[in-house]
Amino acid sequence: MIKANHYFEGNVQSLAYEQDGAQSSVGVMAPGEYTFGTAAPERMTVVQGSLTVKRVGDEDWVTYTKGESFNVAGDSSFDLKVTAATAYLCEYL
Repeated sequence: MIKANHYFEGNVQSLAYEQDGAQSSVGVMAPGEYTFGTAAPERMTVVQGSLTVKRVGDEDWVTYTKGESFNVAGDSSFDLKVTAATAYLCEYL
């Protein structure tokens, strides 16, 4: 089953799905700054565009581009800066 999600007044939209028992979502973020909370650990992969990320405990912002991934701990949060529309894959670990 596919579930549509809308966040930040529609500026972040995703489609959640399950494949082989694993939960994932694919989506697009419009330019802006966002803070996301996590319940479970996640791996975010940039499909197109770039995400500048600062996770809880990080001192510096790090930019990830097409094909690059980063992990986020469960029960945590991370801040994002998006300068151009960016597509992503989020895998729940």
